[in-house]
Amino acid sequence: MKNRMTTMVLALVFSAFTYAQSPLPKVYDESVNPLEQIDQALAKARAQQKHVIVQLGGNWCPWCLLLADYITRDSVVSKAIADNYVYIHVNYHPRKSKAAEQLQMTRALLKRLGNPVRFGFPVLVVLDEEGHVLHTQDSGMLEEGKGYHQGRVLQFLRNWTHEAVKKAKDEL
Repeated sequence: MKNRMTTMVLALVFSAFTYAQSPLPKVYDESVNPLEQIDQALAKARAQQKHVIVQLGGNWCPWCLLLADYITRDSVVSKAIADNYVYIHVNYHPRKSKAAEQLQMTRALLKRLGNPVRFGFPVLVVLDEEGHVLHTQDSGMLEEGKGYHQGRVLQFLRNWTHEAVKKAKDEL
């Protein structure tokens, strides 16, 4: 009886550990040209009168995958994004940027986004429909514990919508 109980407890602990350790979905497509990916998002944003949010990071970054998962699972946040933004995951992998062609593309990407890597990863860059950087968001400011704070995320999203930026410009 004692062996059976020990086996059951170990099985439960193992399954809980396995569930907790299950990998998050990989959301960064490493095969696409990031500059073309941004151009496509901008075209869509212009057509929909939205801004673009670039989540710069990579499948190598646990916090990048955690933020992507959080956005997918939090229905309020995902609705706010769907209603107001074209949201893309742009791959950046500093260790794979050594080849000359890749290095040139990475430099162009970082220049285009205002060199946001100084904020760590993931970093969120808000672009207007013309591709101008409106804001760079350190995602660490949106965190709480081992996750993200819904109120902070929603405040960030509300502040940079097409309508909010237009209203602020009109008030000048």
